[in-house]
Amino acid sequence: MKKLTLVAVVVAALFGSAGARADVVTDWNRTMITGLEASKLPPPPSQRIGAIVQASVFDAVNGIERRYTAYHVEPAAPAGASRAAAAASAAYTALVALIPSQKPLFDQQLEATLAQLSDDPADPGQSVVRGLDWGKTVATEILAWRASDGITAVLPPYVAGSAAGDWQPTPPLFGPPLFRQFANMTPFALTSPSQFLPAGPPPLTSTRYAQDLQEVEALGGTTSTVRTPEQTQTAVFWQVDTPAAMWNRVADQLADANATTLTQNARLLALMNIALADATIGIWNAKNYYDSWRPVTAIRALFDPTWTPLLVTPAFQEYPSAHSGVSDAATSVLASFYGDATPFTVTSAGLPGVERNFTSFSSAVIQVENARIYAGFHFRFSTVDGATLGAAVADYVLGNVAQPLHGREVGQLSG
Repeated sequence: MKKLTLVAVVVAALFGSAGARADVVTDWNRTMITGLEASKLPPPPSQRIGAIVQASVFDAVNGIERRYTAYHVEPAAPAGASRAAAAASAAYTALVALIPSQKPLFDQQLEATLAQLSDDPADPGQSVVRGLDWGKTVATEILAWRASDGITAVLPPYVAGSAAGDWQPTPPLFGPPLFRQFANMTPFALTSPSQFLPAGPPPLTSTRYAQDLQEVEALGGTTSTVRTPEQTQTAVFWQVDTPAAMWNRVADQLADANATTLTQNARLLALMNIALADATIGIWNAKNYYDSWRPVTAIRALFDPTWTPLLVTPAFQEYPSAHSGVSDAATSVLASFYGDATPFTVTSAGLPGVERNFTSFSSAVIQVENARIYAGFHFRFSTVDGATLGAAVADYVLGNVAQPLHGREVGQLSG
């Protein structure tokens, strides 16, 4: 009795009331978000982790149900295996391997899941045991595959260019560009990191460049007289949490509101997180290909040597905007299921109590684009091209991953 009471407390602490949970898949997605937030991992690694975890969960569930094409592991689950147990085991196995510092959290959630699935977690029954074994097998295979994807690649030292427009280390740390290994990482679904390489920044002498430079100089500086308090909060809101956490929370919120099934949730979360990860890879490939300077470098070199952005400029190249790209990738997948004109709320862990409410996914992406300009570290053309890249990645993922095996698409809610 004491053990089950402890489990109930853990579940309530993690997820609130029972009415706020859709199923085991979204329970474990919330646990993943909690683990990512607690570990304080930056966005690119967080997006990679999200894709590995949710791809594992999808292949584990689909390996039993066999409704869609497999992502990486072909269906081979034993007869009668529990889908819920398989989902939990796949998520647990991947998360413990990828965020080992949060193992106590994952252990607690596994205990809570087993309490949900069986009256006696110590002897949960053959179906649950088979599901647990199958989920572990799936996640282990995907982890082994992704171990050689380039995440640990040792790169030669970065050498900055000296021409106008070339990226230069930015204040306050003036360090080399981060996450360069993502530029050539093995994609999760794309044919290559450069599959959707954008056209590049406009010429420094163009009218477009001058307009966008003037915009970020006016709106994005610490002493801006035209940026409103609401715009300042918008810049901070979208910067102090990871896109993986923010958009996965939205996905869970919509799953709860629409009473989607365990299989629908597993597929949607896999598609969205794979799109997030591949947009990250495609964007970093473009960042390193074009190697373009940040507004702080351009403005100080051309106009005002004292100009400082509202927020600290991220330590990597400017073009294209990563947050705009990955947010469009995530929202494009969500819109394909629920329709663009779907109301939802976004929260940011770095601003507790602050919410942003939207009536469409497209309007949220526009706000993300604006936020990067208000923050002072992106040009408008970079946010637009980043979003275009993200949308292209999402379209490709939706057309090539986890396709229905028979008849009409049953996982898509928008018809």
